[in-house]
Amino acid sequence: MDAAAMRKRLEEARVAHLATADAEGRPHVVPIAFAHHDENLYFVVDDKPKRSRDLKRLRNIAGNPRVSVLVDHYEDDWTRLWWVRVDGVAHVLVHDAEAQRAIDLLARKYGQYRTAKPPGPVIEITILRMTGWAAAENPAC
Repeated sequence: MDAAAMRKRLEEARVAHLATADAEGRPHVVPIAFAHHDENLYFVVDDKPKRSRDLKRLRNIAGNPRVSVLVDHYEDDWTRLWWVRVDGVAHVLVHDAEAQRAIDLLARKYGQYRTAKPPGPVIEITILRMTGWAAAENPAC
């Protein structure tokens, strides 16, 4: 899959899976809502119910900022399968203006963020590498 097709799929996808690793190298994977802009992905800690605000994904990023994000499509017609993986470096946005721009991007994609601004923090992933695969060159999905 070429870079333009991978970027298109990132723009259109509604959910991704974020993979982080702790200090001992144990993987941790969680679904995220995200926005893609230029060479970055953004996600935010929102108000959906969580067991704790001390999230493992954030602790892992603080200790090891290298992450992977996977977006994929599955259906029983295997000619329509595809996936895109982003490998990058994540960090928490500390400047309010940068964080607000990321939240604005997320709000354009997800109506829930327009009606209830997420409290954050906002995480930026700088894309270092993008790979992808599709069963067909131009699947109709």
